[in-house]
Amino acid sequence: MPRILVVDDDPMVGATIEVLLQRQGFDVTMADGGETGLAALEAQTFDVMLVDIFMPHMRGFESIRIFHERAPAIPLIAMSGYAFASSASPSPDFLRMALELGATRCLRKPFTPDALLTTIRECLGEAARPKDKKEAP
Repeated sequence: MPRILVVDDDPMVGATIEVLLQRQGFDVTMADGGETGLAALEAQTFDVMLVDIFMPHMRGFESIRIFHERAPAIPLIAMSGYAFASSASPSPDFLRMALELGATRCLRKPFTPDALLTTIRECLGEAARPKDKKEAP
C-alpha cells in the first residue's frame, strides 16, 4: 500500500484529499503545515509527497526546497491555488518555479480527483522504474 504524505494548511482541502486517497487504498499521513510535514518525513517513509506551496510559517517555496532536500528520492507534487502566469497577466508562474526547486509534478487547485490520482500514479510508476544503468562491457 503506497504511503502518501499530504502537507496542506487548509483543513477542508486536506480532509478531501485524505478521504479520496484512502478510498483508493493509499496509506495517508496528514500534516497541517511545513513543520509537522517535516516531522512526519523524519519519522516515516513515504512513496509520494503532496505539498502545498503557500502555507503559514514555512512560506513560498521554502517548503518545496526543504522537502526536496530532505528526501530527494521521493516524488514531490507541488499544489497551489495561487495566481498563475498567463498571457494576460505578468504574474509569476509559481508551479513552474516549484518544478525548478525539485517538485516532480504540479497541480493547480482546484484539481479533479482524476487529476490527483493520475499524477500520483505517474509519480509512483516513475519511482518504481529502474534507473538507467550502463551495462558492463
